[in-house]
Amino acid sequence: MTLNPATSDFATQLAAQLPEGTFDVPSQAYLEEPRGRYFGSGGVLAKPRSTADVSTIIKACAAARVAVVPFGGGTGLVGGQVMPEGPAPLILSLERMTSVRAVHPLENVIEVDAGTILADVQAAAEAADRVFPMSLGSEGSARIGGNLSTNAGGVNVLRYGNARDLCLGLEAVLPNGDIWHGMTRLRKDNTGYDLRNLLIGAEGTLGVITGAALKLFPRPRSQGTALMVVPSPQAALELLALARSHAGESISAFELLHGQGLRFLADTQPDVRMPFVTLPEWSVLVELGMGAGADEALETLFSAALEADLVSDGMIAQNTRQRAEMWSIREHIPIANKAIGSVASHDISLPLSAVPEFIIKASAQVAQMGPYRINCFGHLGDGNLHYNIFPPLGQSRHDFDDRRHDVSVAIYDIVHAFGGSFSAEHGVGRMKTDALRHYGDPARIAAMQAVKAALDPNGIMNPGVML
Repeated sequence: MTLNPATSDFATQLAAQLPEGTFDVPSQAYLEEPRGRYFGSGGVLAKPRSTADVSTIIKACAAARVAVVPFGGGTGLVGGQVMPEGPAPLILSLERMTSVRAVHPLENVIEVDAGTILADVQAAAEAADRVFPMSLGSEGSARIGGNLSTNAGGVNVLRYGNARDLCLGLEAVLPNGDIWHGMTRLRKDNTGYDLRNLLIGAEGTLGVITGAALKLFPRPRSQGTALMVVPSPQAALELLALARSHAGESISAFELLHGQGLRFLADTQPDVRMPFVTLPEWSVLVELGMGAGADEALETLFSAALEADLVSDGMIAQNTRQRAEMWSIREHIPIANKAIGSVASHDISLPLSAVPEFIIKASAQVAQMGPYRINCFGHLGDGNLHYNIFPPLGQSRHDFDDRRHDVSVAIYDIVHAFGGSFSAEHGVGRMKTDALRHYGDPARIAAMQAVKAALDPNGIMNPGVML
Protein backbone atom coordinates (compact mmCIF):
# COMPACT_ATOMS: atom_id res chain seq x y z
CA MET A 1 0.00 0.00 0.00
CA THR A 2 1.45 3.39 -1.04
CA LEU A 3 1.75 5.91 1.79
CA ASN A 4 2.01 9.68 1.55
CA PRO A 5 4.20 12.04 3.58
CA ALA A 6 2.88 14.13 6.45
CA THR A 7 3.42 17.55 4.91
CA SER A 8 3.00 21.02 6.40
CA ASP A 9 -0.03 21.50 4.11
CA PHE A 10 -1.61 18.34 5.55
CA ALA A 11 -0.99 19.64 9.08
CA THR A 12 -2.37 23.09 8.24
CA GLN A 13 -5.60 21.65 6.87
CA LEU A 14 -6.01 19.35 9.86
CA ALA A 15 -5.13 22.07 12.39
CA ALA A 16 -8.44 23.81 11.73
CA GLN A 17 -10.23 20.84 13.35
CA LEU A 18 -8.04 20.75 16.47
CA PRO A 19 -7.03 22.99 19.37
CA GLU A 20 -4.36 25.57 18.66
CA GLY A 21 -0.83 24.32 19.18
CA THR A 22 -1.58 20.67 18.44
CA PHE A 23 1.10 20.48 15.73
CA ASP A 24 4.81 21.14 15.84
CA VAL A 25 8.01 20.28 14.01
CA PRO A 26 9.57 17.16 15.57
CA SER A 27 12.86 17.76 17.36
CA GLN A 28 15.70 15.24 17.35
CA ALA A 29 14.38 13.69 20.57
CA TYR A 30 11.48 12.23 18.56
CA LEU A 31 13.68 10.92 15.76
CA GLU A 32 16.13 8.56 17.49
CA GLU A 33 16.05 5.69 19.94
CA PRO A 34 18.23 5.42 23.08
CA ARG A 35 20.91 3.11 21.67
CA GLY A 36 21.54 5.28 18.62
CA ARG A 37 20.99 2.43 16.17
CA TYR A 38 17.85 3.82 14.50
CA PHE A 39 17.21 7.35 13.26
CA GLY A 40 13.84 8.20 11.80
CA SER A 41 12.08 10.98 9.96
CA GLY A 42 8.98 12.88 10.85
CA GLY A 43 7.04 15.35 8.78
CA VAL A 44 4.74 16.53 11.55
CA LEU A 45 4.59 16.12 15.33
CA ALA A 46 1.08 15.97 16.81
CA LYS A 47 0.44 16.47 20.54
CA PRO A 48 -3.29 15.90 21.10
CA ARG A 49 -4.98 16.81 24.36
CA SER A 50 -7.84 14.28 24.28
CA THR A 51 -8.98 10.99 22.84
CA ALA A 52 -11.32 12.93 20.54
CA ASP A 53 -8.29 14.80 19.19
CA VAL A 54 -6.50 11.50 18.57
CA SER A 55 -9.55 10.21 16.71
CA THR A 56 -9.65 13.30 14.49
CA ILE A 57 -5.95 12.92 13.66
CA ILE A 58 -6.16 9.21 12.87
CA LYS A 59 -9.24 9.66 10.68
CA ALA A 60 -7.42 12.29 8.66
CA CYS A 61 -4.30 10.11 8.35
CA ALA A 62 -6.39 7.15 7.22
CA ALA A 63 -8.12 9.24 4.56
CA ALA A 64 -4.83 10.71 3.31
CA ARG A 65 -2.85 7.47 3.74
CA VAL A 66 -0.32 9.13 6.01
CA ALA A 67 1.71 6.87 8.28
CA VAL A 68 1.35 7.31 12.05
CA VAL A 69 4.17 6.53 14.49
CA PRO A 70 2.85 6.49 18.09
CA PHE A 71 5.45 7.93 20.48
CA GLY A 72 5.40 7.26 24.22
CA GLY A 73 8.38 8.07 26.41
CA GLY A 74 10.87 7.20 23.67
CA THR A 75 12.54 4.59 25.91
CA GLY A 76 11.98 1.54 23.68
CA LEU A 77 15.07 -0.44 22.73
CA VAL A 78 13.99 -2.12 19.47
CA GLY A 79 13.37 0.88 17.22
CA GLY A 80 9.58 0.81 17.38
CA GLN A 81 9.28 4.56 18.04
CA VAL A 82 11.10 5.79 14.92
CA MET A 83 10.53 5.22 11.19
CA PRO A 84 13.81 5.22 9.24
CA GLU A 85 12.35 4.47 5.81
CA GLY A 86 9.40 5.59 3.74
CA PRO A 87 7.49 8.88 3.47
CA ALA A 88 7.88 11.10 6.54
CA PRO A 89 5.17 10.04 9.03
CA LEU A 90 3.04 11.90 11.50
CA ILE A 91 4.54 11.34 14.94
CA LEU A 92 1.76 11.08 17.51
CA SER A 93 2.83 11.87 21.07
CA LEU A 94 0.42 11.57 23.99
CA GLU A 95 2.65 13.61 26.32
CA ARG A 96 -0.18 16.10 26.96
CA MET A 97 -2.62 13.34 27.97
CA THR A 98 -1.37 12.70 31.50
CA SER A 99 -4.45 12.74 33.73
CA VAL A 100 -5.11 10.27 36.49
CA ARG A 101 -8.80 9.95 35.71
CA ALA A 102 -9.90 8.07 38.83
CA VAL A 103 -8.64 5.90 41.66
CA HIS A 104 -10.87 3.20 43.16
CA PRO A 105 -9.06 1.91 46.27
CA LEU A 106 -11.82 -0.51 47.27
CA GLU A 107 -11.69 -2.07 43.80
CA ASN A 108 -7.88 -1.86 43.56
CA VAL A 109 -8.18 -0.03 40.22
CA ILE A 110 -6.69 3.16 38.80
CA GLU A 111 -7.78 4.81 35.53
CA VAL A 112 -5.21 6.91 33.67
CA ASP A 113 -4.51 8.60 30.37
CA ALA A 114 -2.04 6.67 28.24
CA GLY A 115 0.47 9.52 28.33
CA THR A 116 0.85 9.27 32.10
CA ILE A 117 4.43 8.56 33.15
CA LEU A 118 4.81 5.22 34.91
CA ALA A 119 6.32 6.81 38.02
CA ASP A 120 3.27 9.08 38.30
CA VAL A 121 0.97 6.06 38.17
CA GLN A 122 3.02 4.53 40.99
CA ALA A 123 2.78 7.77 42.99
CA ALA A 124 -0.99 8.01 42.54
CA ALA A 125 -1.34 4.43 43.74
CA GLU A 126 0.87 5.15 46.76
CA ALA A 127 -1.29 8.17 47.65
CA ALA A 128 -4.23 5.75 47.91
CA ASP A 129 -2.15 3.34 50.05
CA ARG A 130 -1.90 0.93 47.16
CA VAL A 131 0.82 -0.36 44.83
CA PHE A 132 1.05 -0.33 41.06
CA PRO A 133 3.83 -2.90 40.88
CA MET A 134 5.32 -2.42 37.41
CA SER A 135 8.89 -1.22 37.97
CA LEU A 136 11.40 -0.43 35.21
CA GLY A 137 14.68 1.40 35.01
CA SER A 138 12.97 3.92 32.70
CA GLU A 139 9.92 4.45 34.92
CA GLY A 140 10.68 8.16 35.30
CA SER A 141 10.14 8.78 31.58
CA ALA A 142 8.31 5.74 30.15
CA ARG A 143 4.59 6.34 29.56
CA ILE A 144 1.93 3.81 30.40
CA GLY A 145 0.61 3.64 26.83
CA GLY A 146 4.02 2.57 25.61
CA ASN A 147 4.37 0.10 28.48
CA LEU A 148 1.10 -1.52 27.43
CA SER A 149 1.87 -1.38 23.70
CA THR A 150 5.08 -3.34 24.30
CA ASN A 151 3.68 -5.52 27.12
CA ALA A 152 6.51 -4.30 29.33
CA GLY A 153 7.88 -6.45 32.13
CA GLY A 154 10.34 -5.28 34.79
CA VAL A 155 11.61 -6.58 38.09
CA ASN A 156 8.26 -7.55 39.65
CA VAL A 157 6.89 -9.84 36.93
CA LEU A 158 7.60 -12.89 39.08
CA ARG A 159 4.81 -11.90 41.47
CA TYR A 160 2.56 -9.52 39.56
CA GLY A 161 2.97 -10.35 35.87
CA ASN A 162 3.65 -8.29 32.73
CA ALA A 163 1.74 -5.19 31.63
CA ARG A 164 -0.92 -7.46 30.12
CA ASP A 165 -1.58 -9.01 33.53
CA LEU A 166 -1.95 -5.59 35.14
CA CYS A 167 -4.56 -4.19 32.77
CA LEU A 168 -8.33 -4.57 33.08
CA GLY A 169 -9.54 -2.35 30.27
CA LEU A 170 -8.42 0.01 27.52
CA GLU A 171 -9.62 3.00 25.61
CA ALA A 172 -8.10 3.15 22.13
CA VAL A 173 -8.41 4.76 18.73
CA LEU A 174 -8.46 2.19 15.94
CA PRO A 175 -6.77 2.68 12.54
CA ASN A 176 -9.95 4.08 10.96
CA GLY A 177 -10.30 6.67 13.72
CA ASP A 178 -13.08 4.95 15.65
CA ILE A 179 -12.83 5.13 19.43
CA TRP A 180 -13.07 1.81 21.25
CA HIS A 181 -14.58 2.46 24.68
CA GLY A 182 -13.18 -0.61 26.38
CA MET A 183 -11.95 0.95 29.61
CA THR A 184 -13.87 -1.43 31.83
CA ARG A 185 -13.03 -2.13 35.46
CA LEU A 186 -14.57 -5.59 35.25
CA ARG A 187 -12.52 -8.64 36.13
CA LYS A 188 -14.92 -10.97 34.32
CA ASP A 189 -16.34 -10.18 30.90
CA ASN A 190 -16.87 -13.05 28.43
CA THR A 191 -18.53 -11.08 25.64
CA GLY A 192 -16.44 -11.81 22.59
CA TYR A 193 -12.91 -11.40 21.29
CA ASP A 194 -10.44 -9.89 23.73
CA LEU A 195 -9.46 -6.66 21.97
CA ARG A 196 -7.60 -5.54 25.09
CA ASN A 197 -5.06 -8.31 24.81
CA LEU A 198 -4.86 -7.85 21.06
CA LEU A 199 -3.79 -4.21 21.44
CA ILE A 200 -1.44 -4.89 24.35
CA GLY A 201 1.87 -5.92 22.84
CA ALA A 202 0.86 -4.78 19.32
CA GLU A 203 3.44 -1.96 19.44
CA GLY A 204 1.11 0.60 17.93
CA THR A 205 0.43 -1.42 14.77
CA LEU A 206 -3.30 -1.94 15.45
CA GLY A 207 -4.26 1.40 16.98
CA VAL A 208 -3.36 3.97 19.63
CA ILE A 209 -4.03 3.28 23.29
CA THR A 210 -5.38 6.47 24.89
CA GLY A 211 -6.43 5.29 28.35
CA ALA A 212 -6.19 2.30 30.66
CA ALA A 213 -7.80 0.82 33.75
CA LEU A 214 -5.00 -0.82 35.73
CA LYS A 215 -4.87 -3.19 38.67
CA LEU A 216 -3.62 -2.00 42.04
CA PHE A 217 -2.53 -4.15 44.97
CA PRO A 218 -2.38 -3.79 48.75
CA ARG A 219 0.90 -2.36 49.99
CA PRO A 220 3.04 -5.02 51.70
CA ARG A 221 3.40 -4.03 55.35
CA SER A 222 6.71 -5.84 55.65
CA GLN A 223 9.37 -5.76 52.96
CA GLY A 224 12.73 -7.50 53.00
CA THR A 225 15.63 -7.27 50.56
CA ALA A 226 18.82 -9.33 50.43
CA LEU A 227 21.87 -9.93 48.28
CA MET A 228 23.14 -13.50 48.33
CA VAL A 229 26.29 -14.88 46.72
CA VAL A 230 25.74 -18.12 44.81
CA PRO A 231 28.32 -20.42 43.18
CA SER A 232 26.51 -20.73 39.85
CA PRO A 233 23.27 -20.04 37.93
CA GLN A 234 22.20 -23.60 38.75
CA ALA A 235 22.55 -22.81 42.47
CA ALA A 236 20.59 -19.61 41.90
CA LEU A 237 17.77 -21.59 40.31
CA GLU A 238 17.73 -24.03 43.22
CA LEU A 239 17.75 -21.08 45.61
CA LEU A 240 14.64 -19.73 43.85
CA ALA A 241 12.88 -23.06 44.36
CA LEU A 242 13.92 -23.04 48.02
CA ALA A 243 12.68 -19.47 48.42
CA ARG A 244 9.34 -20.41 46.97
CA SER A 245 9.01 -23.31 49.37
CA HIS A 246 9.71 -20.93 52.28
CA ALA A 247 7.94 -17.75 51.15
CA GLY A 248 5.46 -18.86 48.49
CA GLU A 249 4.02 -15.99 46.45
CA SER A 250 5.62 -13.38 48.71
CA ILE A 251 8.68 -13.22 46.44
CA SER A 252 8.30 -10.07 44.37
CA ALA A 253 11.76 -10.05 42.75
CA PHE A 254 14.57 -12.52 42.15
CA GLU A 255 17.34 -10.95 40.07
CA LEU A 256 20.46 -12.73 38.82
CA LEU A 257 23.61 -10.56 38.84
CA HIS A 258 26.81 -11.42 36.98
CA GLY A 259 30.30 -10.48 38.12
CA GLN A 260 31.05 -8.83 34.78
CA GLY A 261 28.15 -6.46 35.32
CA LEU A 262 29.46 -5.55 38.77
CA ARG A 263 32.91 -4.92 37.31
CA PHE A 264 31.44 -2.68 34.62
CA LEU A 265 29.58 -0.85 37.37
CA ALA A 266 32.73 -0.38 39.45
CA ASP A 267 34.57 0.97 36.38
CA THR A 268 31.91 3.39 35.16
CA GLN A 269 29.78 4.23 38.22
CA PRO A 270 32.24 4.47 41.16
CA ASP A 271 29.68 6.31 43.30
CA VAL A 272 27.45 3.21 43.42
CA ARG A 273 28.27 1.45 46.66
CA MET A 274 29.23 -2.22 46.36
CA PRO A 275 28.24 -4.51 49.26
CA PHE A 276 31.16 -6.92 48.88
CA VAL A 277 34.89 -6.20 48.98
CA THR A 278 35.53 -9.00 46.50
CA LEU A 279 32.98 -8.89 43.71
CA PRO A 280 31.27 -12.28 43.36
CA GLU A 281 30.94 -13.96 39.97
CA TRP A 282 27.27 -14.74 40.60
CA SER A 283 24.79 -13.32 43.08
CA VAL A 284 21.06 -12.81 43.42
CA LEU A 285 18.96 -9.91 44.64
CA VAL A 286 15.88 -11.20 46.43
CA GLU A 287 12.91 -9.18 47.65
CA LEU A 288 9.95 -10.35 49.72
CA GLY A 289 6.76 -8.47 50.51
CA MET A 290 4.29 -9.77 53.09
CA GLY A 291 2.10 -8.81 55.98
CA ALA A 292 4.83 -9.21 58.60
CA GLY A 293 8.21 -10.82 59.18
CA ALA A 294 9.91 -10.35 55.81
CA ASP A 295 13.39 -9.96 57.32
CA GLU A 296 12.93 -13.02 59.48
CA ALA A 297 11.80 -14.98 56.43
CA LEU A 298 14.96 -13.94 54.58
CA GLU A 299 17.12 -14.97 57.54
CA THR A 300 15.46 -18.39 57.57
CA LEU A 301 15.95 -18.70 53.82
CA PHE A 302 19.62 -17.74 54.02
CA SER A 303 20.28 -20.28 56.80
CA ALA A 304 18.58 -23.05 54.81
CA ALA A 305 20.45 -22.08 51.63
CA LEU A 306 23.78 -21.98 53.49
CA GLU A 307 23.16 -25.46 54.84
CA ALA A 308 22.35 -26.69 51.32
CA ASP A 309 25.54 -25.10 49.89
CA LEU A 310 23.50 -22.82 47.66
CA VAL A 311 24.98 -19.59 49.05
CA SER A 312 28.38 -18.65 50.44
CA ASP A 313 27.78 -15.09 51.63
CA GLY A 314 25.08 -12.50 51.79
CA MET A 315 23.53 -9.53 53.51
CA ILE A 316 19.99 -8.53 54.41
CA ALA A 317 19.07 -4.86 54.23
CA GLN A 318 18.60 -3.48 57.72
CA ASN A 319 16.92 -0.22 56.71
CA THR A 320 15.53 1.65 53.72
CA ARG A 321 18.94 3.11 52.89
CA GLN A 322 20.54 -0.31 52.55
CA ARG A 323 17.59 -1.54 50.51
CA ALA A 324 17.96 1.43 48.18
CA GLU A 325 21.68 0.75 47.83
CA MET A 326 21.02 -2.86 46.83
CA TRP A 327 18.49 -1.84 44.23
CA SER A 328 20.79 0.91 43.03
CA ILE A 329 23.26 -1.78 41.98
CA ARG A 330 20.64 -3.52 39.86
CA GLU A 331 19.27 -0.30 38.40
CA HIS A 332 22.69 1.06 37.44
CA ILE A 333 23.89 -2.08 35.63
CA PRO A 334 22.13 -1.08 32.37
CA ILE A 335 23.63 2.40 32.69
CA ALA A 336 27.09 0.88 33.07
CA ASN A 337 26.42 -1.38 30.09
CA LYS A 338 25.55 1.64 27.96
CA ALA A 339 28.75 3.39 29.04
CA ILE A 340 30.83 0.37 27.97
CA GLY A 341 28.86 -0.09 24.73
CA SER A 342 27.64 -3.54 23.75
CA VAL A 343 28.40 -5.32 20.51
CA ALA A 344 24.98 -6.98 20.73
CA SER A 345 22.28 -7.01 23.41
CA HIS A 346 19.73 -9.78 23.78
CA ASP A 347 16.46 -9.66 25.71
CA ILE A 348 15.61 -13.36 25.89
CA SER A 349 13.44 -15.73 27.88
CA LEU A 350 13.86 -19.42 28.57
CA PRO A 351 12.13 -22.19 30.48
CA LEU A 352 13.49 -21.79 34.01
CA SER A 353 15.15 -25.20 34.14
CA ALA A 354 16.99 -24.46 30.87
CA VAL A 355 18.64 -21.24 32.09
CA PRO A 356 21.85 -22.75 33.57
CA GLU A 357 22.56 -24.96 30.56
CA PHE A 358 21.83 -22.11 28.17
CA ILE A 359 24.38 -19.91 29.94
CA ILE A 360 27.02 -22.64 29.62
CA LYS A 361 26.33 -23.32 25.93
CA ALA A 362 25.99 -19.68 24.93
CA SER A 363 29.19 -18.73 26.72
CA ALA A 364 31.08 -21.49 24.92
CA GLN A 365 29.66 -20.36 21.57
CA VAL A 366 30.58 -16.72 22.17
CA ALA A 367 34.11 -17.73 23.18
CA GLN A 368 34.53 -19.42 19.80
CA MET A 369 33.46 -16.23 18.01
CA GLY A 370 35.95 -13.87 19.62
CA PRO A 371 37.46 -12.46 22.82
CA TYR A 372 34.20 -10.90 23.92
CA ARG A 373 33.08 -10.05 27.44
CA ILE A 374 29.62 -11.23 28.53
CA ASN A 375 27.27 -9.67 31.04
CA CYS A 376 24.41 -12.08 31.71
CA PHE A 377 21.89 -10.69 34.20
CA GLY A 378 18.18 -10.24 34.63
CA HIS A 379 14.91 -11.50 35.98
CA LEU A 380 15.71 -15.11 36.81
CA GLY A 381 12.38 -15.55 38.56
CA ASP A 382 10.50 -15.36 35.26
CA GLY A 383 13.24 -16.75 33.00
CA ASN A 384 14.09 -13.39 31.38
CA LEU A 385 17.82 -12.81 30.84
CA HIS A 386 19.64 -9.84 29.37
CA TYR A 387 22.50 -11.60 27.62
CA ASN A 388 24.77 -8.83 26.40
CA ILE A 389 28.04 -9.15 24.50
CA PHE A 390 30.79 -6.52 24.88
CA PRO A 391 34.08 -5.84 23.11
CA PRO A 392 37.43 -6.74 24.68
CA LEU A 393 39.01 -4.16 26.97
CA GLY A 394 40.46 -1.32 24.92
CA GLN A 395 38.12 -1.76 21.96
CA SER A 396 34.81 -0.18 21.01
CA ARG A 397 31.49 -1.70 19.99
CA HIS A 398 31.95 0.04 16.65
CA ASP A 399 34.97 -2.16 15.96
CA PHE A 400 32.53 -5.09 15.79
CA ASP A 401 29.59 -3.58 13.90
CA ASP A 402 30.10 -6.08 11.09
CA ARG A 403 29.82 -9.00 13.52
CA ARG A 404 26.74 -7.93 15.49
CA HIS A 405 24.29 -9.83 13.31
CA ASP A 406 26.26 -13.08 13.43
CA VAL A 407 26.61 -12.88 17.21
CA SER A 408 22.88 -12.35 17.67
CA VAL A 409 21.96 -15.18 15.29
CA ALA A 410 24.24 -17.53 17.25
CA ILE A 411 22.56 -16.55 20.53
CA TYR A 412 19.03 -16.74 19.13
CA ASP A 413 19.69 -20.16 17.60
CA ILE A 414 20.60 -21.51 21.03
CA VAL A 415 17.59 -19.78 22.64
CA HIS A 416 15.29 -21.29 20.01
CA ALA A 417 16.78 -24.75 20.54
CA PHE A 418 15.87 -24.49 24.23
CA GLY A 419 12.28 -23.47 23.42
CA GLY A 420 12.86 -19.85 24.42
CA SER A 421 11.99 -16.46 22.95
CA PHE A 422 14.27 -13.92 21.29
CA SER A 423 12.16 -11.11 22.78
CA ALA A 424 11.11 -11.39 26.40
CA GLU A 425 9.95 -7.87 27.26
CA HIS A 426 11.24 -5.26 24.80
CA GLY A 427 9.07 -6.27 21.86
CA VAL A 428 9.89 -6.85 18.20
CA GLY A 429 9.97 -3.29 16.89
CA ARG A 430 12.01 -2.84 13.74
CA MET A 431 15.12 -4.49 15.13
CA LYS A 432 13.74 -8.02 15.38
CA THR A 433 11.40 -8.39 12.42
CA ASP A 434 13.84 -10.74 10.69
CA ALA A 435 14.05 -12.84 13.85
CA LEU A 436 10.27 -13.09 14.00
CA ARG A 437 10.15 -14.29 10.40
CA HIS A 438 12.92 -16.81 11.02
CA TYR A 439 11.89 -18.22 14.41
CA GLY A 440 8.16 -17.48 14.46
CA ASP A 441 5.46 -20.07 13.84
CA PRO A 442 4.18 -19.64 10.24
CA ALA A 443 0.54 -20.12 11.21
CA ARG A 444 0.83 -17.48 13.91
CA ILE A 445 2.53 -15.00 11.60
CA ALA A 446 -0.17 -15.55 8.97
CA ALA A 447 -2.86 -14.91 11.58
CA MET A 448 -1.09 -11.73 12.70
CA GLN A 449 -0.90 -10.52 9.11
CA ALA A 450 -4.61 -11.22 8.64
CA VAL A 451 -5.49 -9.24 11.78
CA LYS A 452 -3.28 -6.35 10.66
CA ALA A 453 -4.87 -6.31 7.20
CA ALA A 454 -8.39 -6.40 8.65
CA LEU A 455 -7.92 -3.60 11.19
CA ASP A 456 -5.43 -1.47 9.27
CA PRO A 457 -6.05 -2.08 5.54
CA ASN A 458 -4.13 1.07 4.52
CA GLY A 459 -1.13 0.06 6.63
CA ILE A 460 -0.81 3.47 8.29
CA MET A 461 -0.16 2.33 11.87
CA ASN A 462 3.54 2.18 12.68
CA PRO A 463 4.52 0.61 9.32
CA GLY A 464 7.60 -1.58 9.40
CA VAL A 465 7.15 -2.58 13.03
CA MET A 466 6.75 -6.26 13.90
CA LEU A 467 5.55 -7.54 10.51
